Amino acid sequence: MQRAALLRPLVGSPLLPAGPLAARRRCRFHGGIRVRSATEEGGSSPGDGGGGGEVDSAAASWLSSAVGEKVDELLRREENRALLEGVEDAERRVERARAALADIERQEAAARLAREEVRRLEKRRDEIEESQRELRQAREMIDEAERSLSSSLEEGSFGDVSGGDIDENSERLESVKAAAVSSIVGVLASLPVSFYEVQDLPQLFLRSSVVFISCALFGVTFRYAVRRDLDNIQLKTGAPAAFAFVRGLAMLESGQTLELSTDTLISVALDGAVSVVENIFIFLPAAVALDFCFKTRFLSPFPRRKQ
Repeated sequence: MQRAALLRPLVGSPLLPAGPLAARRRCRFHGGIRVRSATEEGGSSPGDGGGGGEVDSAAASWLSSAVGEKVDELLRREENRALLEGVEDAERRVERARAALADIERQEAAARLAREEVRRLEKRRDEIEESQRELRQAREMIDEAERSLSSSLEEGSFGDVSGGDIDENSERLESVKAAAVSSIVGVLASLPVSFYEVQDLPQLFLRSSVVFISCALFGVTFRYAVRRDLDNIQLKTGAPAAFAFVRGLAMLESGQTLELSTDTLISVALDGAVSVVENIFIFLPAAVALDFCFKTRFLSPFPRRKQ
């Protein structure tokens, strides 16, 4: 039927009658039935419904059969077979293109949905990260408040502690621990400077021993100086700075002989500044280590009450 529909325009005018009267003449004996024409009915008007309708129906039936035969004849011709095959191939290509287009549209719709889902998940991830940051900040604030409250309570409870209420054995142990932590960290911090300045192993051993003893004394003094005021940054930085100045100036005093000249004064001032800075880099890490041990409860601030 598709071929017939395509080739119906090929059916030319030879199949069509010259006029309505010719069609009626040709169809008068169609199918063994006599069809009366308008002239044979004695001049009856063409507007009569009965006779005109039968003639038109017979003519249409004959024309349809004739067109069908002509189409079949055209389809059986060899010269039209290539054209029909080309039309069929074109139809198949069109169907494949439509299927591919529908598949592409489905893929695009799925890709749009996937992109929307990815954007929604990314937005959700950002919200979760923001919530986690807020939770961490809140936790840090809570920890800081707990430390401050604990420090305040301990200060209030130890404000009126007498000498008999202090646990001396525990105090000695805590002092030894503070001296050990401070001396170890101080010696490790002084090694780069010592390797640069000393020339042999005995000098390195002597310098490290002096630093060890100085940092041990600094650890004990730092614990007694800070006591339970662990959030006082001025006190925690002032103690190592004081030790650094004292030790640096003492090392400068044992050096070269001072002469009253501009060059000598400038040289002594530079040497003193360098010595003080070196000692700051020794005592400051020790102070940081002690503060960390206080906050992690490895060391107990002064004083400790008897249990």
